[in-house]
Amino acid sequence: MRTLKSWLAAGAAFALSAVASGASAEEGMWTFDAAPVAQINAELDTHVDQAWLDKVRLGAVRISGCSASLVSSEGLVLTNQHCVRSCAQTFSTPERDVVREGFFTTGREDERVCAGQTAEILLEIVDVTPRVSGAAAGKTGQAFVKARDAEIGLIEKEGCGTDAKLRCQVISLHRGGQYKLYKYRKYADVRLVYAPEAQAVVFGGDPDNFNFPRYALDAAFLRVYEDGKPAKTPNHLKWNPRAPKPGEPTFVAGNPGSTSRLKTVAQLDAERDWMLPATIKRLSELRGRLIRYAEESDDHRRQTRDALRGVENNLKRAYGMHQALATTSFMDAKRTEEAKFRAQVAADPALAATGDPWGEIAALQDDVAVLLPRYEQLETQAGQGSALYGYARTLVRAAQEKTKPNGERLLDYTEARLPLAEKRTLDPRRIEPELETLYLAFWLNKTREALGTDAPSVQTMLGKESPEAMAARMVAATKLGDPAVRAALWAGGLDAITASDDPLIQFVLKTDADARAARAAWEERVEGPTDRAAERLALARFKVYGDRVYPDATGSLRLSYGRIAGWKDGDREVAPTTNVAGLYERATGAAPFDLSAKFAERKAQLDPATIFTVATTNDIIGGNSGSPLIDAKGEVIGAVFDGNLPSLGGAYGYDGTTNRTVAVSAAMVQQALLKLYGQDHLVKELNAK
Repeated sequence: MRTLKSWLAAGAAFALSAVASGASAEEGMWTFDAAPVAQINAELDTHVDQAWLDKVRLGAVRISGCSASLVSSEGLVLTNQHCVRSCAQTFSTPERDVVREGFFTTGREDERVCAGQTAEILLEIVDVTPRVSGAAAGKTGQAFVKARDAEIGLIEKEGCGTDAKLRCQVISLHRGGQYKLYKYRKYADVRLVYAPEAQAVVFGGDPDNFNFPRYALDAAFLRVYEDGKPAKTPNHLKWNPRAPKPGEPTFVAGNPGSTSRLKTVAQLDAERDWMLPATIKRLSELRGRLIRYAEESDDHRRQTRDALRGVENNLKRAYGMHQALATTSFMDAKRTEEAKFRAQVAADPALAATGDPWGEIAALQDDVAVLLPRYEQLETQAGQGSALYGYARTLVRAAQEKTKPNGERLLDYTEARLPLAEKRTLDPRRIEPELETLYLAFWLNKTREALGTDAPSVQTMLGKESPEAMAARMVAATKLGDPAVRAALWAGGLDAITASDDPLIQFVLKTDADARAARAAWEERVEGPTDRAAERLALARFKVYGDRVYPDATGSLRLSYGRIAGWKDGDREVAPTTNVAGLYERATGAAPFDLSAKFAERKAQLDPATIFTVATTNDIIGGNSGSPLIDAKGEVIGAVFDGNLPSLGGAYGYDGTTNRTVAVSAAMVQQALLKLYGQDHLVKELNAK
């Protein structure tokens, strides 16, 4: 098998030619208001039109960190098992590991609420660029950030008002070149319906992760409720459990998280030289701590099942991203691409008069290097995944921010965004105190390491306590694991917060001024000037390339198109599909290639020819997990759950000869529901006329 670096070296010239002339065939994560319909139909021989786009948009769903789709008229939602694993984990106990065993229902009464989960369906996209750009005109640094965010908060509040069924979010596209208001239909009551046993999903383990062939039954179902009853969802997508065919057109409608394809070479150099190495180091250390913790007992293994899988996935992704940027030919292609763009801008007097945004961004990287460790440790990575710390910070900041006018608040605490923060804070969920202690101790240790023992912020945090002792003390004494306590603090506002003797609340009150100062410095010296320069680059890109340029991924709904296709791995032709028979041929009986209990018991009941997974040329990235794989008719034929090894460089570019999306087929999902897990009632609902 070829290495990621060899893939990238081979594809660099392709990536250059594609980006330099706008999006290439099958490249791009397109917004639904700018989908290249004529290009799609010409390349795929399809008949996509506005009605088709509207149908797919109204059937696509955004859930926390993942994508999904409506697949019945009664609110049934298809996504991945790994997207609902944390929900299933909250139902686990030392006596019963729900993630390992799977979650199954016999009727609606068995469906259970996923704490903090919401489901959102995009109703409308409105261009608000003039308003946002106008509000921030002439401002720089933190003043620019505050003016921009204040206008965004106002637009979001005006867009949805007080309607609890709506959510409005302004999305920055093309790195500040456009701002669009996305209005969603929001469901706050989301319940788990079905998740297969864990080993059926993680068969092949890390060796098969980001590889193909793949035999992962990574599909699950949720249901959206309204007023305590299953929601009526007539605009669902049709479920089609037919066998996917090599070469047929495919579409992915999902919410890709983040890409950096439009960043400058200076920004990519910084990511390669120290940002990604720091991320890899941090994740590697956290992985080691989780593995050691899991080895201590069966219950610790249960507690870390979801967390460890997530860390390992992120670690492999970060490594792949670093390998992309460390490949000389890949970066040479990026430099050539940027030089060509700069020459085109220089040749246009109007564009040339706007200055040198590339040089400005390059000059900012020294400030990035100085400020990022403090900004990350005190602000963006604070708590390192501790739910209890997250509750404390949200409660403190919500209480403080609600005393301010809407336009002066931190953006996540404006009127339009508070309901989501409230739900995620107050919904009940299972807390694992020992795991919480591990996360907090790790964060406190890494903060001391990054900032230095003598840093005032570290002294304020720790005093004379060790990270381990402080973490253990706060977790043991806090009452924030009780949702009633959290609800009382939320309702009591700033008076209740300042009067609280909860150690985590007191810790956040003591340390939050330093975190806010780190944020302010970042906005003044990095975010504000970077976004200002990026905005000018976006406007130049529009003038040079027109509508052939798609925006970087932003966690909002996008459409990608492609075909079911294999690829060439050195001298080996990789087939575009797998089948059930291949699973049993690949199984060895030893981890990670051991069959799940149901696959082992019921082999004779499965059709060996059933298509298990497919590879397609669709352009995706993290966040697309759970997206429906859609055929030319707009029908669901699978659920996207991964990419292949070359796709790890997809954060920075796309190569249609090797980048592949991996999806589990609807045919396999339906056969598992019927033959493995006895979920006939779901199959009946999925296929209802």
